Amino acid sequence: MTQMTLSQTSTDLEKASRIYTELRRTRPATKWDLRNYVKVFLGIDVPDKRICPDHSSPMDYLWHSFSADAANTPHSRYKRPANADAVIWANRAGGKTELAAIATLLDCIFKPNCQVRILGGSGEQATRMYEYLTGFLNNGLEHLLDGPILKSKCRFANGSAVEVLMQSPTSIRGQHIQKLRCDELELFHEDVFAAAKFTTQSTENVIAAMELISTMHRPYGLMQKVVSSASQFGTPVFKWCLWEVIEKCTDRNCSQCPLWEDCQGRAKAASGYLKIDDCITQMRRASRAGWEAEMLCKRPSRENVVFAQFDPDIHVRSVDYDPNLPLYRALDFGFVNPFVCLWIQVDGDGLVRVIDEYVRSRATIDVHANEIKTRTPVPEEQVAATFCDPAGKGVNDVTGTSAVRELRSLGIALRSRRSGILEGIELIRRAIRSGSGQSTLLISPRCTRIIEAMQCYHYPHSAATGELPLKDGLYDHPIDALRYFFVNYNHSAKTTTRRY
Repeated sequence: MTQMTLSQTSTDLEKASRIYTELRRTRPATKWDLRNYVKVFLGIDVPDKRICPDHSSPMDYLWHSFSADAANTPHSRYKRPANADAVIWANRAGGKTELAAIATLLDCIFKPNCQVRILGGSGEQATRMYEYLTGFLNNGLEHLLDGPILKSKCRFANGSAVEVLMQSPTSIRGQHIQKLRCDELELFHEDVFAAAKFTTQSTENVIAAMELISTMHRPYGLMQKVVSSASQFGTPVFKWCLWEVIEKCTDRNCSQCPLWEDCQGRAKAASGYLKIDDCITQMRRASRAGWEAEMLCKRPSRENVVFAQFDPDIHVRSVDYDPNLPLYRALDFGFVNPFVCLWIQVDGDGLVRVIDEYVRSRATIDVHANEIKTRTPVPEEQVAATFCDPAGKGVNDVTGTSAVRELRSLGIALRSRRSGILEGIELIRRAIRSGSGQSTLLISPRCTRIIEAMQCYHYPHSAATGELPLKDGLYDHPIDALRYFFVNYNHSAKTTTRRY
């Protein structure tokens, strides 16, 4: 090779190096640019195909997280959003933690003075995300830092910083940051999550964001609650499962594949990284409930719920008031915890139809009475019976009266029968599915609180607490009202009308 050739080669390499360095410093302008950036400079090929209906791709989440602040860049076409919050619900081994680490790195590189905190469901979980981040930095990005990488935090030359927080309210309170990533939310303590909600603040150039990341293990856990309420607050939910991250299937006989029942050919269109053989092995190790919850993201495992056989596809159907059937009501009293009223009819075949519900906290009895009367489609004298908790006859030390007495004075007659919790639970279970496999319970889709309670009412995690379900102040009250109906209706001959 001649001296001129060597010189030209050296010049070309220097030019290529400058271009590479310049591109690494250039903020991606589009989703496609971002995907290529992550692939070239971090070595991660982020899946970008939506396989299942109503799902997202992992790349959809990463673009949302990165582009939220694009409105603050020169010549931006984007409108500044109010916030950049997001819920990320994905399968085990779905890349959630690594993607969140990539999002954190991108925030710190391209958004000067962006303060990011990592909060995991456990110290180990938070450290895992941080280790992904430092791994990227130690692979050619050290020059971006301002000082050494410490055990739980690092600073960038542009003023951005990342720190791992402990799973405690004390660690979180006092934080004023732009981005908070909560990894494995399902494992969070309630008080920690409550404190975390007040930590994020936008700056002129960076939009505040709280990202809630997890699989959904339990139908009554934190993840279920935030997913259920996301639409109410306009928070996007990025959901993906095994099929969005599994490798493309190219040479297998579908009819002989153990995954066929769930796959139905989806893997033929996939573009992920999970090995098919590994997924088959995991499926064989797991219970069906665990597989559906952890990998397919269909629904949480219902192993600890009280009414595991309740199925919205079977038990939720449009049912309206029928003037040819008697009308019943069932009440559960509460003030801080909710006051509940259910409107119920039973047809000639014994089908129990829950047609409406009223759930409200922190209101007085007269307010409840007015609402009950207004929503009842017949005059009070035509209501077949209103069943309630016998404890409602107890005299309040402050008011000197009882809830039952107050309602009676307002024209609502009440009936009650003492019973054990387990007795009522068994009657509800029998209506959900009898020994012969028949169901005699239908709930109107307008009754969202009782439907949610039927799926989330659960036993305590500690076996030491006995066989009674957990009284959590949320799901137990609608169930209690339903219990009072079944206990009283099934013992109508013995039910008495009392004056208090």
